[in-house]
Amino acid sequence: MAHRVTFIPGDGVGPELSEATRRVLEATGVAFDWDVQHAGADVVEEHGTPLPQQVLDSIRANKVAIKGPITTPVGTGFRSVNVELRKQLDLFACLRPCKTYPGVRSRYDGIDLVIFRENHEDLYAGIEFELGSPEAVGLIDYIKGVSGREIRPDSGISIKPISVYGTTRIVKAAFEYARANGRKKVTAVHKSNIMKFSDGLFLKTAREVAETYPDIEFEDRIVDNMCMQLVAYPGDYDVLVLPNLYGDIVSDLCAGLVGGLGVAPGANLGEDLAVFEPTHGSAPKYTGMNKMNPMALMLSGVLMLRHLGEKEAADRMEAAIAAVIQEGTHVTRDMLKSRADPNAVGTSQVADAVIAKL
Repeated sequence: MAHRVTFIPGDGVGPELSEATRRVLEATGVAFDWDVQHAGADVVEEHGTPLPQQVLDSIRANKVAIKGPITTPVGTGFRSVNVELRKQLDLFACLRPCKTYPGVRSRYDGIDLVIFRENHEDLYAGIEFELGSPEAVGLIDYIKGVSGREIRPDSGISIKPISVYGTTRIVKAAFEYARANGRKKVTAVHKSNIMKFSDGLFLKTAREVAETYPDIEFEDRIVDNMCMQLVAYPGDYDVLVLPNLYGDIVSDLCAGLVGGLGVAPGANLGEDLAVFEPTHGSAPKYTGMNKMNPMALMLSGVLMLRHLGEKEAADRMEAAIAAVIQEGTHVTRDMLKSRADPNAVGTSQVADAVIAKL
């Protein structure tokens, strides 16, 4: 029976990357029934929103979606579609594997890390108070009254909530992934030496969850030390679980260790829903040029196949992508030693090369 999957092409270079990925997924022999839905800048004029209700309804009905990148304007315009998807669908866990493939331009080899980032809480919860607003002034006065601490009146304020519930969910997700995928260790990352009542709660809760998984090693690291450790000794780590802000930063650091965002897949997971997508942006200035690397979205497709129980097809697709990377003759310019190398191929040609390896 065909897998019913919501297919969101995205905007910018998203449709090109999505089409390349769709062709490769279908070439594995797995049957799909694509439910095509559109979101992003290209649909705002028609629907009045970058995230129409029918997109959310489709994902809820199908339980699984794969999505191309979608543009988020910097400083102006609509709220991030990615953030709104996570909020509306309660996709509380961001999964970001970071793995080196022979042939990728990187200073490292043999890295195979998995990051679990909590999606809803921490400084990214969006609880902010603008400089000079009545709410900010009132909050400054309240904090002075209950703590005696002075906050400068010319301050903007962001709130950092971390709950037992949110932490328990993300840490359990990390341990369940580790157990299901033969991983040996989970490392909780925090700054509890300074933020004792938020990050301290994250660490305390993580330790309590870890006690229920005696078959998996558990340790913790302070986030600044974690960054140094990852650069110096990346092979010492396996699965990392982090609050929202640290997870965002450390996942990009780890992507840099393995060759960049062009080979960095991702997934946002809920209790029974999953949306697979690359971690990079939509690069609108390259729209329609057939230049961009589709491998991050293809590797997200590999994650989706595994989620759907199609392990054999997932292994073949990952092996085909790895073979194309190692050969280095049918890759986009970001995968070559020099971006000026005239031997770079386009998005669709990468898909052709991967399909030929399946």
